Amino acid sequence: MELKRERVREHLLTVIDGRRPGDAIPSERTLCAALGVSRPTLRAAVDELVATGLLVREHGRGMFVAPDKVTQELVAEHHAAGAPRSRGDWSSTVLDLRTVRAGARIGRKLAVSPAAELVHVTRLRHVDGAPIALEHLHVPADLVPGLTAADMEGGFYAHLRERRGIRTAHAVQSIEPTVLSEEEADLLGVPVLSPALLFDRTTSDTTGRPVEYVRALYRGDRYRIVSRLALDTRLPDHPEPGAGRAGAWWGTVD
Repeated sequence: MELKRERVREHLLTVIDGRRPGDAIPSERTLCAALGVSRPTLRAAVDELVATGLLVREHGRGMFVAPDKVTQELVAEHHAAGAPRSRGDWSSTVLDLRTVRAGARIGRKLAVSPAAELVHVTRLRHVDGAPIALEHLHVPADLVPGLTAADMEGGFYAHLRERRGIRTAHAVQSIEPTVLSEEEADLLGVPVLSPALLFDRTTSDTTGRPVEYVRALYRGDRYRIVSRLALDTRLPDHPEPGAGRAGAWWGTVD
């Protein structure tokens, strides 16, 4: 199943990527016509991007690309960080598996042509039988010919390593707060507009080739992130954010 808001969100993110902070984006009427969706559906996606600081609404003027965010890097480049699995019995249910075109935005993330074929997998992650995350994975189709839903119900990185000979080595991941739409909340078993953590990750193999792009929503009431900082003792008692070396781990990343 393709979540309608996910399609609208991806279009809006492509529009945002093509503009600079402060630039206007098309009107709601124009976007609804271009995407063939209702105004409430469009507004739900816009509301999320406003809440996460990617868009700004100005009454009577329209919608604009928000100013750039201040970004803090938890793990310094070239510093290895472990990512052990969270406690509990993790499992997955594949909701949808289909072949799609990459499009401009995801194509850039995976270093492929916008016309390239990707396998798009939507899966629900569970811990001890309770739903905790909704994931949208995009993988270049030529890397995983014949991929099935059963292949995705276990650890995907283990599948790449053991069945495809692909070893993942590096990932760049951002984490932001957001709220859940009605569809997302229903799948995760929580009230609509419940808080969630939005994970955006691009993973590369040992050759530096991007092999996976993921957008995942983790329930805010069931998930937290813990980081361990190794601070330089020569720094003042209250160092600036990002000082020293940081190791971070979070839930599961397979």
